Amino acid sequence: MTDATATNTYPTHGREHWFNRAENWLDDKGKGAWIALMVLGFIFVWPVGLAVLAYMIWSKRMFSRHRHHAHSPRMAAMHAAFRPSGNTAFDAYKAETLRRLEDEQKSFESFLDRLRDAKDKAEFDQFMADRSHKPAQPEADAEA
Repeated sequence: MTDATATNTYPTHGREHWFNRAENWLDDKGKGAWIALMVLGFIFVWPVGLAVLAYMIWSKRMFSRHRHHAHSPRMAAMHAAFRPSGNTAFDAYKAETLRRLEDEQKSFESFLDRLRDAKDKAEFDQFMADRSHKPAQPEADAEA
């Protein structure tokens, strides 16, 4: 028996196991979906609700602040972006490209800050101009 057949005893044919699909679907919906499943489990078949509660506690879904994304493709891609490839030329190119992108992001953020400051100044100048052009109310009207 080869290593490939020894590690994969269940044929998946490109599909995940039904439990993994259900778990991923609930994770995508958030903690509220897990809680709703648990409550419905307690209402209709209490051992199912108890099992869901135990699983939520065991997998730390009950007390985590963030959704569980340990196996998401985006997290895997982010992890791979910072992992060395073993090719020094490519790693140097990747590091330089990431540094350049970070510099461009900082430049863009400073541009947006300057744009916001200019807009705020223009709005304030418009306010002051409108205020100075308003006719002053006589003091008799102000006292009445």
